[in-house]
Amino acid sequence: MRVIRASAMGVCFGVRDALKVADTVAQPVQVTVYGELVHNPLVQQRMQRRGFQQFGEGEHRDAIPDTPHVLITAHGISQRRAATLRDAGKTLLDTTCPLVKKAHAAAIGLRDQGYHVLLIGRPGHVEVQGITEDLYSYDVLPDSAAVKTYHHHKLGIICQTTTPSARALEIRAAVERKNPHAEIKYIDTICQPTKDRQLAVEDLLNQVNTVVVVGGKNSNNTRQLVHRCQDRGAVVYHVQSAAELDPQWFESIEAVGLTAGTSTLPETIEDVYTAISSMGGVSRFATDNSPCNKYPRKIKTGGQADAA
Repeated sequence: MRVIRASAMGVCFGVRDALKVADTVAQPVQVTVYGELVHNPLVQQRMQRRGFQQFGEGEHRDAIPDTPHVLITAHGISQRRAATLRDAGKTLLDTTCPLVKKAHAAAIGLRDQGYHVLLIGRPGHVEVQGITEDLYSYDVLPDSAAVKTYHHHKLGIICQTTTPSARALEIRAAVERKNPHAEIKYIDTICQPTKDRQLAVEDLLNQVNTVVVVGGKNSNNTRQLVHRCQDRGAVVYHVQSAAELDPQWFESIEAVGLTAGTSTLPETIEDVYTAISSMGGVSRFATDNSPCNKYPRKIKTGGQADAA
C-alpha cells in the first residue's frame, strides 16, 4: 500500500499566528479564550492544561468573562461584541485571521452601501456569527436550495472563508437566476489556504479511491474536505488523531490518500502518517506521478466519515 500526501494540507498562516500569540501569554489564568482558539481538540487540551479560561462558542456568548484579558480567536468576533468587551474593561488579545478580517470588512462595506448581504456559509458557525452580528439586513446561505427571490434591489454576496469555491459559484448563480431584478455584487472572501487545500484534494482524488482526512470534527474546512471526497465517490475516513485509525480500513488497498484541515497540527499529521505506514504503507507525495490503483469508487457508510 502506498501513502500519498496532498500537496497542500495542515495549518494555515492564520492558525499558526494564533498559536504563536497564545504561546507568548505569560499568565494564562488571567486570560479567557473567547471560543476555541482553533477547532482542534489537541490544541484545546493544551490550552486547558496551561490554565487558560474557556468561553463556549454557543450559548452564553453575551456574558462577560471574569478575567481581565480576553483572547479573540482566529475566527474573529463582531465589532459590536468587541466594543462590549472593551466597555467592560477587558483587554483584548486579537488573533483574528487577517483573511477573516477581510471578510468582515467586505460585509460592513456592503452594509454601508445599502446592500442586503447574502453570506455563503454554515449557519451557526462562529465565523458566520461574528460577521452577521454587525449587519442589519442579511441571510446566511448554506447551499443553493436556501436561495430565494429577495425583495431587496441591492444584493451583496460574500463567503465564509472556508467555503468551497465550487459551492460559492453554484450559490451565486442561483442568486442571480432568482433575482434578475436586483443589482448583485459578489466579493470573493474565500481564503487562499482553503482554495489550495481543495485543489490539492482534487488532485489527490485523481490518484486514490480511499482518503484519510485529519482534523477536528467541528472544523468547517476539514468537513468540506470530507464532503468533497464523498462527492467524488471516494471511501473517506475523518479522524482527529492516529488513535482513531483502524487497520481493517486499509486491507486490499494499493494506495491511500492523506490530507488535513487548516487547524491540524504538523505533528498530528505525522503521527497519522506514521501509523498508516506501520500498517503497510510507504510514504509518497502527491507530486509523484507514478500510477496507482483504480478500483471503482464508492461512499463508505457506517464509518468515520458519517460523523463529519
